[in-house]
Amino acid sequence: MIKPIRKDFRELTSNPNPPPAEASCPASAFRPLRSHILAALLMLVSGIAWPAFAAPAQQLAVTPPMGWNDWAHYQCNFTSQTILDNAKALIKSGLAAQGYNTVTIDDCWMQKDRDANGDLQPDLMRFPHGVKPVAQAVHALGLKFGIYEDAGYETCGGFAGSGDPNGGGKDHFLQDARLFASWGVDYLKLDGCNVYAPKGTSSEAAYRKAYAAQNAALKQVGRPIVFSESAPAYFQDSPDWYDVLTWVRYYGQLWREGTDIETFDVKKPDAERFDSVLWNYAYNLPLGRFQKPGNWNDADFIIGGDSGITLAETRSQVALWSMMSAPLILSSDLDKLSPQSVAILGNKQIIAVDQDPLGRMATLVKRSSVTDVLFKPLKGGDYAVAVLNRAGKSLQVDLHPSDFGFAASAACKIDAQDLWSGKHQSTLSAAIAPHDTAIWRIHPSTPCGRPNRKGTITMIVNGKNHDIPTYSRCLSSSGQVHSCQGTPEEIWTVTKGGSLESSGKCLAVQNGKPVMQACNSNSTQHWNYNLLGNVISSDHKCLTGSTLNNNSQGVSIAACGHNQPDQIWSLPN
Repeated sequence: MIKPIRKDFRELTSNPNPPPAEASCPASAFRPLRSHILAALLMLVSGIAWPAFAAPAQQLAVTPPMGWNDWAHYQCNFTSQTILDNAKALIKSGLAAQGYNTVTIDDCWMQKDRDANGDLQPDLMRFPHGVKPVAQAVHALGLKFGIYEDAGYETCGGFAGSGDPNGGGKDHFLQDARLFASWGVDYLKLDGCNVYAPKGTSSEAAYRKAYAAQNAALKQVGRPIVFSESAPAYFQDSPDWYDVLTWVRYYGQLWREGTDIETFDVKKPDAERFDSVLWNYAYNLPLGRFQKPGNWNDADFIIGGDSGITLAETRSQVALWSMMSAPLILSSDLDKLSPQSVAILGNKQIIAVDQDPLGRMATLVKRSSVTDVLFKPLKGGDYAVAVLNRAGKSLQVDLHPSDFGFAASAACKIDAQDLWSGKHQSTLSAAIAPHDTAIWRIHPSTPCGRPNRKGTITMIVNGKNHDIPTYSRCLSSSGQVHSCQGTPEEIWTVTKGGSLESSGKCLAVQNGKPVMQACNSNSTQHWNYNLLGNVISSDHKCLTGSTLNNNSQGVSIAACGHNQPDQIWSLPN
């Protein structure tokens, strides 16, 4: 029997001695990554505690970054004046005062070729006086300044990148970092197009070498620069995705994990963009185990308030991103935001949920064909609850404290503040408009006790399907993995002792097979959870589902594989 270790469930299993981030490391130094990760992840923590982070990157972003970036609205159609106009709009609208304080230039600001000294050259059509005066003007407004580069030999737009030249050669990470520091850059977004991988080096190893080199370079320039990494986004449909997600925290403060949010199209200004919001939310939500203060999963830009997004959909994006403690980086024409949109984006109470010092991502408590119910602990004993209505019609929701793991007692009372209206109520009931999200901050009474970890256990079954119901499926106490229906059989409690309980019984291993049986203290009911998402039995086998697109698939117990899709689960946070 494994003795339970009672630890905070944010802890993650990890190697206490992360590999060094040396700018000069050869590609071969990164090739043993898989064995390194396997060794780290075999150190299991009993009681299904969250895997514990080891020596992450310097904490320059202790709460999720906030600000504005030009890309999702302008793409390459901008000038220095565009940047300054939006910086001023942050001040004028009051959004800067609410925390949106970093103005970042994305791709296309530079020329395709470097100068005679090897330095990057601004596109003089866009920046006739260079980039430094723009940075100075942004700083003069009391804001921070960010810039874009790429880990490859060319940016995604075909401009000069910082990485190894195509075919091999010396990179420019340190040279560019020094240039950025001289300009007063506070934030660097490093994209991942066109990364060169020498023969015999895996793509994943080449990316790791590049991002480690950028990290090492930033440490040498004498200026704190927040580092946003795009590496995971280039592996979203690959088993290596999870390996990349395990190492990015060593190098940067936030990372993009998947598909870009849909950009504004000037030729189709009214094109609907909410499906893109839902998709980014869907792939970001199951990754809570990789996040902690100073290390943030970035679901991409806030496009709420821009064309193609209704006010209800704007509320949803802001609420969902805040429930996930995601960076809030606006990307729209700020001068054209309506007063209603500004009020939504600048909602102090919801921003406080996003910026909460605990930095936890919400648990998916329940998912039906049209709704998601989320629950998030906050510092000081409060909690946030949100309900997303994906349907095309209004829905009535009525929730109870016991739905979130509080005591099922009449003595358990809550004070729930509706964060859109500011009104307080004693119940979690609301009529939710189509594509809208209700969100409350709740304070439970003493008889409620501390909530159990309660919610769904999900598996990604179709990473290429941009549709929430078919992207991930729920584990049911019937022993099936199927489309989430929001039934009681899909709700699990993770006990302090490391058991998984649903419908009054516990998941166990009997004769090498998973079964539901009366809960007891037998080791066959004890499970461990690691950073790669494996649910591991006391005899070191993995809970295994199926990623086939059938309506329902059974689960089994099998030898643990490395990044095996049918063995990767998301548990309640």
